[in-house]
Amino acid sequence: MAGEFTDFEEFVHASLPGLLRYGHALTGNPHDAADLVQTVLEKIGSRWTHVQHKTGDPLAYIRRSMANAHVSRWRRTRRENLVADVPDGQATSAPDPFEHEPLWQALRELPPRQRAVIVLRYYEELTEIEIAQTLGISQGTVKSQASKAIANLRTKITGGREVG
Repeated sequence: MAGEFTDFEEFVHASLPGLLRYGHALTGNPHDAADLVQTVLEKIGSRWTHVQHKTGDPLAYIRRSMANAHVSRWRRTRRENLVADVPDGQATSAPDPFEHEPLWQALRELPPRQRAVIVLRYYEELTEIEIAQTLGISQGTVKSQASKAIANLRTKITGGREVG
């Protein structure tokens, strides 16, 4: 799909819903997902012709950029941000429909790289080789991160009890 678009605006229009879903799966909420997609698309837009011709698959390149940007943002902001004053009112936003789903909660608690591997494998249905290329890591790292993530998810969902 991505190779047939010569115009960046056309590409974004066609790819945006999928990128937002992918971002939501990576970040755990729709607001951070929209910020992540916007940040990456701003960077890509200024060099669209280069990305399109040199990468061969701009959509995979954008996914990889989103995963890397998410991991980088997580590393920078994982410390608490304390504020001096309590906000005046509560923000009004639509509730996340997956907020209380056990699998979704467990997925959000995974480290960013493990979450990215799981999302790419089971949501985007990419192969181990495609995931390795997308994230810029080895195929062995994909396998180990997936194994750790599945073990973490299993433990979180079952509460540590044996399932069999």
